[in-house]
Amino acid sequence: MQTDELAATHLGKQSKISDSYDNSLLVAVPRYENRKIYDICDALIFDGFDVWHCYEFSALCKNGFPVTKVLKIKYDCASEFLVESKSLKLYLASFNMTRFANTEKETLDMCKTIIQSDLSQKLQTEVWVNFIENNAQRCDILEDYKDISEIADVEGLDINLYKEAPELLEFEKTCKNEYRLKFPSLRSNCRITHQPDFGDAFIYYKSNKHILEDSLIKYLVSFRNEYHFHEECCEMIYKRLYDILDKDDELAVCILYTRRGGIDINPVRMSKNCNIKDFDELMSLNKFARCTLKQ
Repeated sequence: MQTDELAATHLGKQSKISDSYDNSLLVAVPRYENRKIYDICDALIFDGFDVWHCYEFSALCKNGFPVTKVLKIKYDCASEFLVESKSLKLYLASFNMTRFANTEKETLDMCKTIIQSDLSQKLQTEVWVNFIENNAQRCDILEDYKDISEIADVEGLDINLYKEAPELLEFEKTCKNEYRLKFPSLRSNCRITHQPDFGDAFIYYKSNKHILEDSLIKYLVSFRNEYHFHEECCEMIYKRLYDILDKDDELAVCILYTRRGGIDINPVRMSKNCNIKDFDELMSLNKFARCTLKQ
């Protein structure tokens, strides 16, 4: 079955919430198809993770008392599959009316074990999950990244391409420098439903090539009429920058997408020689990242 067919199992369709736990609702989508287009499927040119915050997890103790927490999920980008977001939402909703254990802690421990096992089996990779408190430490993880619009001549830009256009990217030679940039106006669209997805893009690179900020803005804006999963957009941006930079340069791309349907998705892709710790807070299973403050 093709990727779009698999992803459309639930997406774009009216769905009934299951009254009892049902792991058959989960849908795994292969990453291969989009990676093949960008020539990154045979040997990955990056490391990284997909990090999910699920804000509406709830289950019942045996006496019927509800336990409600935020669920955080993380798995490696080297996995063959990603989980389709609506299938995950329906799967997690199937816990809502299911009774598990005598106490709140026992119920959460049981649910954590079940979810970790189900996702690991479905995605054929190790998946890490944890429940975090709504008042858990919130980390402004990327405060050192400078808004690219404060560097570029935004008023002087002429932007008219809204399909991904890597030819817009330009660079100049300079001495080796570190760059930490953010673009808070990324928009792409769901591959299946065509609903808009908004996110903040964070880009780190260390190189003697300086990617001109005006051109980078134009390129990132060109995603506004693209139709891809969140993870695919992150990898597309990474690959285009990777093709410009030298192969021994350090590069990282992270996109913190706005919560939609009670879930936010945050892909991180980093060159294998990239040693920065900027995204460690995001990937911590015990903490909220800055992106979780978005509504």
